[in-house]
Amino acid sequence: MDALERARNVLRIESEAIAALIPRLDARFSEAVQLILRCKGRVAVCGVGKSGQVARKIASTMASTGTPAFFVHAAEASHGDLGMITRGDVLLALSNSGESEELLTILPLVKRQGAALIAMTGEPNSTLARQSDIVLDARVEQEACPHNLAPTASTTAALALGDALAVALLDARGFSAEDFARSHPGGRLGRRLLTLVSDVMRTGQDVPSVPEGASFSEALLEMSNKRMGMTAIVDSDNRVAGIYTDGDLRRSLGKDNSRSLDLRTARIADLMTHSPRTIGQDRLAAAAVEMMERHKVNQILVVDEAGRLAGALNMHDLFHAKVI
Repeated sequence: MDALERARNVLRIESEAIAALIPRLDARFSEAVQLILRCKGRVAVCGVGKSGQVARKIASTMASTGTPAFFVHAAEASHGDLGMITRGDVLLALSNSGESEELLTILPLVKRQGAALIAMTGEPNSTLARQSDIVLDARVEQEACPHNLAPTASTTAALALGDALAVALLDARGFSAEDFARSHPGGRLGRRLLTLVSDVMRTGQDVPSVPEGASFSEALLEMSNKRMGMTAIVDSDNRVAGIYTDGDLRRSLGKDNSRSLDLRTARIADLMTHSPRTIGQDRLAAAAVEMMERHKVNQILVVDEAGRLAGALNMHDLFHAKVI
């Protein structure tokens, strides 16, 4: 069997192992979900070897999707880490054979502490399964390893079953995308969902602005000084009356306008775009991105509830804040 054929065979075996889990999901899975939901502590996910690596990932997925969880290495638990598990916790123990010595050693102590025990194993009649409150069946027909030895399909199946459990818990808790962002503030999703327009907009003297009575030259000077590629035009109450951009400048200087318009004496109010698109400062910065992309503009004015100019931002500001 050449490398390409071997690779396809591995993927087929592992995909079939995951698919075989679907009809085996039963009331025990629902009971596991309810047990964790009722848990007053945290979920300790435990295993050794390859199962330990899978357990670590399951704990991480649960923690990031609304279920407080942490990983405990079964071997380290016998040397002090068992103190991390308390009466109000649930232990999710992973072992394909269900006979991992390090794991079985700590089970009586975990039970004595009063923690509930959920087993995820490929052997429903194993010692681990018999000592558990709930058993999740993760057995596979064969490993993808040609010798049927190396944990391959079994770890893939356990990982998928762990994801199913984490997502079922997420759904039961009503965990939203905003909740996910709050636990990932350093990631791109967190920035997109938590950053407000007020966090990234320019304010005060950094915002290009001229009154309605300003001349074209005055507006051009303001645009040049503030370097945002536009200026806001405001009335006497600082409400936004219009906007004038680099694109408007190019159109003003075009052949169609140059014959009938004297830019030396023109007022900016005669050239501006009236009722420009604006956004509130309490809106998400991601909403500003969507608005700017949809209308194909590079700048947007920020207003308060009364329509008064509060700030401005452009695509560069959003790139700098890593919202885009």
